Amino acid sequence: MDKARILVQGIVQGVGFRPTVYRLARALDLTGYVRNLGNIVEIVLEGNKNNIKQFSKEIQTKKPPISKISSLEMEWIENEQNYSNFTILESSSNFSGSSVIPPDVATCPACLEEINTSSHRRYAYPFTACTDCGPRFTVIDSIPYDRERTSMSEFPLCPACEAEYTNPEDRRYHAEATCCPECGPEVFLYECCRFDVENPIKESAKLMDEGNILAMKGIGGTHLVCKVTEEDPVLKMRKRLGRFNQPFACMSPDIQTVKTFAHVSPLEEKVLQSRRRPIVVLKKSDGYQFASPVAPDLHNIGIMLPYSGLQHLLFHYTKEPAYIMTSANMPGEPMLTRNRDIIKKLDGIADYFLLHDRKIINRCDDSVVRFRGEYMAFIRRSRGYVPEPYDLSHLSKDLNVLALGPEIDVTFSLLKEGKCYLSQHIGDTSKFATYQYLQEAIKYMMDITCTDKVDMVACDLHPQFFTTQLAHELAKKYSCPVLPVQHHHAHGVALAVDNEVEEMICIAADGVGYGEDGTAWGGEIMHIKGAEYERTASLMPQKMAGGDLCAKYPARMIVSMLQDHIEPSELRKLLINNYLAYFPHAKTEIDMVMRQLERDINVGITTSTGRVLDAISAALHICGERTYEGECAMKLESVAYPAQGKIHIPFKIGKYDGRDVLDTSLILKEVIEQVHKGEPASEIAHASQKAVAEGLATLAIKSADKKGLDVIGGTGGVFYNESISLSIKKYVENQGYRFVQHQNSCAGDGSVSLGQAAIAAVKYHKKSL
Repeated sequence: MDKARILVQGIVQGVGFRPTVYRLARALDLTGYVRNLGNIVEIVLEGNKNNIKQFSKEIQTKKPPISKISSLEMEWIENEQNYSNFTILESSSNFSGSSVIPPDVATCPACLEEINTSSHRRYAYPFTACTDCGPRFTVIDSIPYDRERTSMSEFPLCPACEAEYTNPEDRRYHAEATCCPECGPEVFLYECCRFDVENPIKESAKLMDEGNILAMKGIGGTHLVCKVTEEDPVLKMRKRLGRFNQPFACMSPDIQTVKTFAHVSPLEEKVLQSRRRPIVVLKKSDGYQFASPVAPDLHNIGIMLPYSGLQHLLFHYTKEPAYIMTSANMPGEPMLTRNRDIIKKLDGIADYFLLHDRKIINRCDDSVVRFRGEYMAFIRRSRGYVPEPYDLSHLSKDLNVLALGPEIDVTFSLLKEGKCYLSQHIGDTSKFATYQYLQEAIKYMMDITCTDKVDMVACDLHPQFFTTQLAHELAKKYSCPVLPVQHHHAHGVALAVDNEVEEMICIAADGVGYGEDGTAWGGEIMHIKGAEYERTASLMPQKMAGGDLCAKYPARMIVSMLQDHIEPSELRKLLINNYLAYFPHAKTEIDMVMRQLERDINVGITTSTGRVLDAISAALHICGERTYEGECAMKLESVAYPAQGKIHIPFKIGKYDGRDVLDTSLILKEVIEQVHKGEPASEIAHASQKAVAEGLATLAIKSADKKGLDVIGGTGGVFYNESISLSIKKYVENQGYRFVQHQNSCAGDGSVSLGQAAIAAVKYHKKSL
């Protein structure tokens, strides 16, 4: 008899991998064992040599649907032990590797059928799960991934569940989250005390249909939920949260219902129904009849389908086409996970609380994606995807890098043994609670990946970010260097890694990133080559009177951008007659801003694309005050959406400090002239977006020609704008260049840490991408 030892790494724990190994080995008449060794699966086989070889092929083609094999190493061995059968051994923690816990995934069809079958013992039970579905990342406390190291350890299995759990032929064999009404978590309704109600889920749906707001504890956090068909509950939620304009994500019971109020392409439908179940930003259709405050002044809305048994059951008891399903946290703070915190901190916000008694070990926000044509991009990569790693083994196989991202919309990355683990969405680390959450999440990720040392810490170039300060603290702890990385360079390298490109010209367009010269960048053309970059062109630098106040009150940017193009008295008259309401202190503020610019007092410099789009939005009377991130530009895109392209706004390329720049002042001036001509706002909005897009594309093409390159990429939050993205893509490709966009990473700040980690690896090893 021949013997072999196989070590498997990847997503191979908690997904039914060991019982699959068991069944394949028995089918091939092989003996031996399989077990978890820390973060790796070990398989020892004894039997016919050809059968062992066949096993190594079949385990890769017949593996469980959720699993992923990143490496499989087989060696022929000799030992004195003989095996009479094939067994599944208890896990051991005496080995470490780079396998990882799988993401949380949606309830599978088999479990959903049990929930909906009145004769089944799991009928209407919201925590029904098996090896093919349910929570993973949010319930595990430590590795190896076994029930005693999860939040399910508090719920001993009943005899019926124990029989399934210990039967290798059952789909619930070692399904760590498995349970039933006899032995599993319990859901209950709470107001000022716990309700004594027979069916708390049914009662919750009834309360919401009556106009109440519900705080519902889920798998990785808590949602605030209310109906979408009446204004009063939505306005009540907005007032209580202090979110007066930001669009709310919604959940709808099934794809057929979604199609009654939104346009759904085949690609969007596939993602909506995938086991990952992200929020997908869809275009509203003519059938859209939600209350106007749900997603005000936008042509699109974020929609997801139920991914837990609790959510499926909630819709079983209502005729509502959707519920608002928004993260239950105060702005800038992490989602709430503990029952006492949910009740305390949401007191006065939620009317009722639908809670359960299973602990959430690791919070995880919903993921958000958007399609631009046929290309999907992550707006937020979190639940359903984290902690599934990126493969950076071509950059490093033995280096440990911790990359902390920027400051807002933060994720961090841990590069270990060639795999880069991006965290779930962390958020705004300028908030103390979120900063604490970041540190907790880092410790957790290092624990579950068995990482006990760090060779380099990467962070943003901005010296005042809290993440930058943390980077220096961690570097001191691990006695390793800190690598500051320019914000847009990290954006560009994340894009390059995503598309397996070593060198390109990159358009980096967003709100703001700290530049090498100390100014606020955000409309950059960069030559990206591995760990190095060159800023080859940009938008025209513009002054920002009052600095960040320009982001909140975009009419200030109108003053800045037009000060050298319109005589001062005429500019003041224009502002007073047309935009007075956009200045909180009216004429006094207009005069103050003009004096600031004239005397260069408290004035920053920016090349931000976001600030230009904000100014255009204000100039068109679309949005005069930003109340949430990206509001002005998002509303500009929505106004432009129905346009027919009947007018044209020209653009001009000039020079500044020796580099090519797009003259954004002339674009804004033309916008205002078109307003005075009486052209429709939608047509002006469309034409101005196109002018900015084609201006950026022209700068990129000029840089590509100079560098002899044929690949141009687009990154940054502006590339969530479908019109701008498609305009740039079309313009670039029509000139014969290849255009690349984010596919499996975020165009926005959510993947900055990925770029930082890649740059750190390249610099450490002094190699190319």
